[in-house]
Formats: sequence, structure tokens, C-alpha cells
Amino acid sequence: MPYLVLKDINKIYPNGFHAVHDFNLEIEKGEFIVFVGSSGCGKSTTLRMIAGLEDISKGDFLIDGQRANEKGPRDRGVAMVFQSYALYPQMTVYDNLAFGLTLEGIDEDIIEEKVKNVAKILGLTDYLDRLPKALSGGQRQRVAVGRAIIRKVGIFLMDEPLSNLDAKQRVTMRSEITEIHRKTGATTIYVTHDQTEAMTMADRIVVMKEGYIQQVGTPYELYFNPVNVFVAGFIGEPPMNFVRSTLKNGKIMVGKNEIDLTKKMKAADIKKYEGKELVFGFRPEAISLGAGDGYVIKAEVELTELLGDNTNVYVDIQGDKSILKVNPHDTPEMDSEIVFTIPLESVYIFDNETEKVIK
Repeated sequence: MPYLVLKDINKIYPNGFHAVHDFNLEIEKGEFIVFVGSSGCGKSTTLRMIAGLEDISKGDFLIDGQRANEKGPRDRGVAMVFQSYALYPQMTVYDNLAFGLTLEGIDEDIIEEKVKNVAKILGLTDYLDRLPKALSGGQRQRVAVGRAIIRKVGIFLMDEPLSNLDAKQRVTMRSEITEIHRKTGATTIYVTHDQTEAMTMADRIVVMKEGYIQQVGTPYELYFNPVNVFVAGFIGEPPMNFVRSTLKNGKIMVGKNEIDLTKKMKAADIKKYEGKELVFGFRPEAISLGAGDGYVIKAEVELTELLGDNTNVYVDIQGDKSILKVNPHDTPEMDSEIVFTIPLESVYIFDNETEKVIK
């Protein structure tokens, strides 16, 4: 039996706003699950319902087979890490870490041992006597994480914990949180709007949009097998390129480039979508410069961005804008015409009306 079960979960506020719709998810013990989506999609609201900080309007939430809808946060065995750190500014790092254990009446010798062990794991041993104001953002976040893991609960909930850190600190803390998860084995649910965090940390990702689940899967599944335009465009950096075009005689036009979809789609689907608009998608990094095996496209170079390990090339395909990711040594000249090839297996076709992928 799954450790956590969310069955037909809904959140409807008194003013009638429906924040989360029919949310269904089963989570195994020890999994690292990431909720991802743009602001306002319902991911933090769902996390707060799991924590017991928000009431569940409809549906059932089960922990280890037991209904937990009416249980308070403390009775659910959860620990939460917030975006704002929520540290006590007048307390030292030691006291911040020890505070929850002190409230539980645990013996001081045991508290000291636990605090020192957690401080060692998080690299905070030399900072135990300092106040939060004397710490960097990354160090404060470690304290916040430490305060959660010291309680030895079964469920960690993290709500955008890295959003206040700079880029370098985020990379470091991503690996540290992943390592802490590996060591503790706790079930972790992590909320972020950053798809890079989701891809690098998650066992499974839940992609949300406007209160609805769009897709649940491993990072690999979401990247290579997106179910719709939203997931395809949200996962990946830079995002997938999309060109909309009407299917005529089994072919579409991408700019002035004729694309024969009979090589890609089933005959039944070619017949079904004849005369209808489709969405032609391809990832920036899937292409190769020059004419090769696959769909060959001509385009005009508008802008290039050298990023060190690659170059982003912004192109105009006779009115359709796209981004290509190329080797920096092959960076084309601005305003030049280039030819690139998209392998057949790297092309995605979506129904323009439903935005669902056509497999």
C-alpha cells in the first residue's frame, strides 16, 4: 500500500475560488516528489493541505492507510521548511535546531547529541553559537532544513526553500538536500516553480496548471514523453519550440519548409487530422546544423547567446521564432541563413485544439 494517498483532493475557498481540482496521487515511502508549475497553479496549496495548514474541501488524504483529513500538523508526523526560513532571530543556531525537541521535553543530553549530529551533516558545527543575522542565506537555509530533519519525522515538506538564494547557493543546496534525503530516507514533497530543481532532485515530478495535474512521471518521462503542449514547454531549458500549421495532404509548412508527416504519424491520424491545425514541436538541443537525416529546415539567424558550454541561436523560420542550442564552436553569424536538421524521433506533434500529444 502507498505511504501517502491523495484521492480526489479539492480546495475551494469561501469566496468560491477553486484552487485545486480533483488531485489524485499515490506516494511510496521514501520517495522524493516535486510539485512544479507556474505561480498560482495550486502546488503550495496542495502542500499546505498535506501539512494540515489548509483544510481539505473535498477528497481523502491518507497517511499509511489512515485517513488524516482531520488531524492537526503535529499529529501527521510532518516537518515543513518554508521559503522564508522562519528562524527565531534572537536564538543561536544551536537553540533554533534544539527548539522543537525542547518543546517535546526531550532530555538535554539527547538534544545536544542530536543537534551536533545534524550540524555535522549540514556543515553547521562551526556556527552553532551564531545568531541567524550572522549567517549567509545558504547557511540560514541549512538551519531551516536541520530544524526539520532533527525531529526524525516520516514526511518532509519543502515550499520553495531555495528561492531566496543566489544561483550558486541554489546549486549547492540542491545537492545538499538531495543528499540529506538519501541519508534520512524520509518521504519528501518539494514545491518549486523552477523546473531545473524538479529535474535534478525528483524521483517523480507532478506538473500542475491552474489547479489541475497535467502529468506525473520521472524526469526522463516528462522530458522525453510529455503528454501535452504545456508540459513540453514547461520542462526543458530553453523550452521546446512550437510551430502551428495546417495539415494538407499529409504535410505541414514550417515557415516555407515542407514537412512530410507521413514519416512521423500513423495513417489513421493523418486521415483524422487532414485539414486541421497541428502543433509541430522540437527541443532546441535536438537539432544538428546542416542537412542530414530527418526534417531539414532553413532559417535566418536573429541573435546568438554564447553561454560557454553551448550557444543559444534565436532564429526566424519565415515568421516562426525558435531557439536552437548548438556547440559554441559552431556558432553561426548574425543575420546569416542556416540549415538545420531535426531527427524524426525528436519531433513531437500535438493536436492544436486539445494540445494533447499525438503518439
